[in-house]
Amino acid sequence: MLFLISMKRICLLVVLACCIIPVKGYSQDLTAAELIEHVGRAIERGSARDMARYFGQNADLYLPRAEGTFSKSQSEIILREFFSRNTPDVYTVMSQGNMGDGSVFVIGRLSTKEGRSYRSYFLIKRISQTYVLHHVQFDLQL
Repeated sequence: MLFLISMKRICLLVVLACCIIPVKGYSQDLTAAELIEHVGRAIERGSARDMARYFGQNADLYLPRAEGTFSKSQSEIILREFFSRNTPDVYTVMSQGNMGDGSVFVIGRLSTKEGRSYRSYFLIKRISQTYVLHHVQFDLQL
């Protein structure tokens, strides 16, 4: 009997904790400006995992060794491989703006510890009421 009372209390505490603690950080909770900031930091850190959090079901990737539309999990793997070969040193946003359909683009420059420089481009789209990272592109600058 005592065990059942304890289990009920534990379950109640877990349910209350889930209701009280807000889960923030996924694209559903972010404005376009916040998402731009989060994605920029993820690029700066070379974190494929953090970038993948903001993808929709699919993402368009245009990287030196991979081009196309990939699932969220495939996109994370491809970005992880890119960042493992190109360790970020400095990431700078050069330009950003709004497109006619409500999407927001960001153009930047990624300098790597390996001495390479990439022009970066990413696009954030609004799908229903949610902003998602839709397109990521890194072009090697010669």
